[in-house]
Amino acid sequence: MSSRSYANLLDLAGGDLLAIPHTPRTIPRIMTVPGIISDLDGYSCNDGDSDVSSSGCRERKIIVANMLPLQAKRDTESAKWCFCWDEDSILLHLKDGFSSDTEVIYVGSLKVEIDASEQEEVAQRLLDDFNCVPTFLPHDLQKKFYLGFCKQQLWPLFHYMLPICSDHGDRFDRVLWQAYVCANKVFADKVMEVINPDDDFVWVHDYHLMVLPTFLRKGYNRVKVGFFLHSPFPSSEIYRTLPVRDEILRGLLNSDLIGLDYFGRTIFIKILPVGIHMGRLESVLNLSSTSAKLKEVQEEFKGRKVILGVDDMDIFKGINLKLLAVEQLLLQNPDLQGKVVLVQIVNPARGSGKDVQEAKKETYLIAQRINDTYASSHYQPVILIDRPVPRFEKSAYYAVAECCIVNAVRDGMNLVPYKYIVCRQGTERLDESMGRKSDSPRTSMLVVSEFIGCSPSLSGAIRVNPWDIDAVAEALNAAITMSDSEKQLRHEKHYRYVSSHDVAYWARSFMQDLERACKDHYSKRCWGIGFGLGFRVVSLFHGFRKLYIDHVVSAYKRTSRRAIFLDYDGTIVPQSSLNKIPSPEVISVLNALCNDTKNIVFIVSGRGRDSLSDWFTSCQMLGLAAEHGYFLRWNRDSEWETSHLSADLDWKRIVEPVMQSYTEATDGSNIEIKESALVWHHQDADPDFGSCQAKELLDHLESVLANEPAVVKRGQHIVEVKPQGVSKGLVAEKVLSTMVNGGNPPDFVMCIGDDRSDEDMFESILRTVSCPSLPSAPDIFACTVGRKPSKAKYFLDDTADVVKLLQGLATSSNPKPRLLAQFQVSFESTI
Repeated sequence: MSSRSYANLLDLAGGDLLAIPHTPRTIPRIMTVPGIISDLDGYSCNDGDSDVSSSGCRERKIIVANMLPLQAKRDTESAKWCFCWDEDSILLHLKDGFSSDTEVIYVGSLKVEIDASEQEEVAQRLLDDFNCVPTFLPHDLQKKFYLGFCKQQLWPLFHYMLPICSDHGDRFDRVLWQAYVCANKVFADKVMEVINPDDDFVWVHDYHLMVLPTFLRKGYNRVKVGFFLHSPFPSSEIYRTLPVRDEILRGLLNSDLIGLDYFGRTIFIKILPVGIHMGRLESVLNLSSTSAKLKEVQEEFKGRKVILGVDDMDIFKGINLKLLAVEQLLLQNPDLQGKVVLVQIVNPARGSGKDVQEAKKETYLIAQRINDTYASSHYQPVILIDRPVPRFEKSAYYAVAECCIVNAVRDGMNLVPYKYIVCRQGTERLDESMGRKSDSPRTSMLVVSEFIGCSPSLSGAIRVNPWDIDAVAEALNAAITMSDSEKQLRHEKHYRYVSSHDVAYWARSFMQDLERACKDHYSKRCWGIGFGLGFRVVSLFHGFRKLYIDHVVSAYKRTSRRAIFLDYDGTIVPQSSLNKIPSPEVISVLNALCNDTKNIVFIVSGRGRDSLSDWFTSCQMLGLAAEHGYFLRWNRDSEWETSHLSADLDWKRIVEPVMQSYTEATDGSNIEIKESALVWHHQDADPDFGSCQAKELLDHLESVLANEPAVVKRGQHIVEVKPQGVSKGLVAEKVLSTMVNGGNPPDFVMCIGDDRSDEDMFESILRTVSCPSLPSAPDIFACTVGRKPSKAKYFLDDTADVVKLLQGLATSSNPKPRLLAQFQVSFESTI
């Protein structure tokens, strides 16, 4: 069930609620004509459908993230703000993946709060000196957005923590959700102030900004947007508990790269591990301070094997489970007591609250217990380093450790294993300062949780379930007692991967895929539809347009050999209608069309022939094709003809028991038994469960019917099995061929349908009428119901539009009693 509309919420976010200063206009935004830069501020009215492209000298990438890759502090003497690049920021490192002439613009917040009186000056300096566009969120909004919705709602949920009770996560708060939407709107506004929409690529980062693509897409339908999530996306069973799940998911789907088809727009999903900045890490290894610290650490742990952990202090990093595993290791292996040390570096917590304090308290209690049990005057088995640790010191510990363990219970792209591998490899300068031969063998061992994002890319690591304390203890024992030759092989394998898949590779690969995903943007027309966060863009080819009555009637009047094909459900009767019997209005208009001697009219439906015969008994001259063309009747008085393509229906004995088992397991589902087909309906079942069951049933049936003359199709709330080769397209081909062979080639063909099976008709008509044997090409009106991707050239909005169109044609007809026998031939003889 979809959430309530947020149209009013978006109005609130887009109004004067937030007094955010505009970005200084140093970066040109829209170039509508070469050399003339537009200074329009009404970008939100841009329908994104202009064919005028901007021209620019440099390729530009706009990187949008919650925080800018900057560090800020006040000068004690001048009281002015001073800024510099944050050299540890992955957003800064990813520039290495772009060409040297690429201009990179960053949009995001600062890690410090800037007074309103200083914001304009600071914004200009950041733009001039760093190409950064700051989003100054008011303090209250920032608190509700980041510490509130991001950290209390999304972050726990994405780490599989549900608010089952008050002590286990925070309950959903719509005030915090409103702040999240407002903040995303502010970020989008800042992007809009600097973007050249036809040329620039926008790369949005992480869960803080998941609805931002909707605002961008609303401003410019063809904006090129990629989204990268740095944390794991939860399973559907977890995600579906979020009350605003639809709004957030639609926000992601308004990106281009995140395939699947979404209202005609192809959205690519890419699984791509983040990499590290090799040069940056190697430069730290080459520091004299690193060499000095390395010697100091080596001396401190001489004769002992170091196991290293580097984690943030939070409930998901599994530090407490890691300590329990070390305790078990020492208990089960007395020979390792006094020889193994766990050095656990604890990074400062990114959040605050009771859960962090409890995790920290438990960590210290377990560490104290282990040390009380196994420590001696010269030996401490667990060393906690709970303070900010500089890069050179961490690098020294990485280089010394025999094994590194990352034991998180849920984590995204944790880069600790990558850094460890590079530090164990070392550099020539480090080797020289250490008196180590450059060609000496290098080893490393990793124990990693199967629940972290980098686990699949480390095939030489020992993967563990962090909850299984015994298994983790065994893995640590295996890691430190493994032969050096095996450690060397694993290290070499990992180093090859890490060094070749660095942060530049990540950025380059992501951007190449984004460019590929956006390459067809200007070959299609775009329509923005929907309100609030339900907004989406329908993207269709330029030739696709609405079918207007006057246009069709004009062609109808000047032609004399017409073929009209109409689907039933969803075309002349609403799909949602409970009463499927055609209305008197529909019967009347069909009779008017059929009584015109220039017309051949067919209802082509997936329904059974008995139902169609009963419903259209008053339409004497109407042709009927039932069960997708398996049965065909030229008029009321003629016999039903059966396709000879699939006379063997023995496969029904295989299909029915399978469908029956799914019906029993899926409340609200049922089986429709046709003469030539079996259909499993799940319209009345739970939407999510019914869809999952349909997918499973489809796979099951495709497997058991691999060698049978039947095909399995999935439609709207159905899974259907029907004879191989039978389709609505054959009906259209049959009728048109009969007209041609009878000396009456069509000069007007109209086909209207609403679902996938009707696409066969559209395709067949286009193929048949393009035959060189025809004296001239007829007027063709292939039309789908609803504005959506289709092989048809035209669309009508709904069944009401279809009936109006048919009424317009009927009014233009000159009905005379006629017979259809002149066109009737044996269905079996020609198919």
